[in-house]
Amino acid sequence: MDAVRQVELDVRAQVRARIAAGSFRADPAELRRLVDDVVRDYDLRSLDGSLPALVDRDAAAREVVAAVSGHGPLQRFFDDPEIEEIWINEPGKVFVARAGVPELTTTILDEETVAELVERMLASTGRRVDLSSPFVDAALPDGSRLHVVIPDVTRRHWAVNIRRFVARARRLEDLVELGSLTAPAARFLAAAVVAGLNVLVSGATHSGKTTLLNCLLSEVPASRRIVTCEEVFELQLQARDVVAMQCRQPNLEGRGEIPLRRLVKEALRMRPDRLVVGEVRQAESLDLLIALNSGMPGAATIHANSASDAVAKMCTLPLLAGENVTSGFVVPAVAASLDLVVHAELDPRGRRRVHEILAVTGRSEGGIVETSPVYVTRGNSLVRSSGWPPHRDRFARAGFDLGELLAEPGQLLG
Repeated sequence: MDAVRQVELDVRAQVRARIAAGSFRADPAELRRLVDDVVRDYDLRSLDGSLPALVDRDAAAREVVAAVSGHGPLQRFFDDPEIEEIWINEPGKVFVARAGVPELTTTILDEETVAELVERMLASTGRRVDLSSPFVDAALPDGSRLHVVIPDVTRRHWAVNIRRFVARARRLEDLVELGSLTAPAARFLAAAVVAGLNVLVSGATHSGKTTLLNCLLSEVPASRRIVTCEEVFELQLQARDVVAMQCRQPNLEGRGEIPLRRLVKEALRMRPDRLVVGEVRQAESLDLLIALNSGMPGAATIHANSASDAVAKMCTLPLLAGENVTSGFVVPAVAASLDLVVHAELDPRGRRRVHEILAVTGRSEGGIVETSPVYVTRGNSLVRSSGWPPHRDRFARAGFDLGELLAEPGQLLG
């Protein structure tokens, strides 16, 4: 083993020890000091000839810092702005996705390298993965989302997914330029957000829900305070007054866990003008509905195959909160709380587009929430349909003429 590799192993051992002791902050300056100390110690120990000598101490320190703090063999994928996701099924199968299309790379790793890469990425997050906690979900410093599963939950190899936040769009105008949204629909959605309507963004995995939610929230007036609740940080809001919170995993003793439902409850004590839940999956949907039903404007995303499926799912997820929660309560609450569902899709060519905008009228009958299509996709175009959103008065108070917003071009001329 050469000298630089031995120094790298020594540094990694010290980083692991400091992480376990809770005294490592993953600060670049702190890491450089640690590397310099290890290099100096190694240089002294090599004087008796028992270890290979370091030819250039400064060069060795730079190489070790790059190896420990970077992403090693994956770094070139992080540097490529076109790559949206990186995943490892096994050391010899590293995949990436460009524009929604997956491809197998020529990168070949080994088990030790995969474990080292995960350890390095988790060092800055305060999260861990081991036999007692075989799953980990974490946000990396660049905004990417890391998810890892280890054996024996997986059959043999570590499964690693890194979903990068490739910020091609930050505002609704950007989505229009990318062809993901039409200009009339963008103007309507912007007005709906300003007017304080509650918006649910639905879609399948990789359909662009988070990006779409980001763009919608960019329309919130600067005077409004936004509080976000997420499993891990993914939203990247540029608002003036925003507080972002994420869940926390339990510690080694199984204590200290903070689930999404707790964050939603705490957010209501923080004077929000907009409550945002990154993604509703389980019982936290009930707390969100209760908040929205009390007059708190908000937004969230949900996995669903269509806008109507998203509404139906919102009618069932709150039932997970407990046996005393019934459909007789939930269905009317959904009808009264949700205003718009914006559904995103990923087409076969890898293009992400808004496929439909559905209005929730506020009424329900026979356990079914009544909805009305505002925009639908016909052919390859998002076009105006016959539906109207609720709360015309809110649009008027915000200074918008709803009839003008939703008028077709021919109608504007007439």
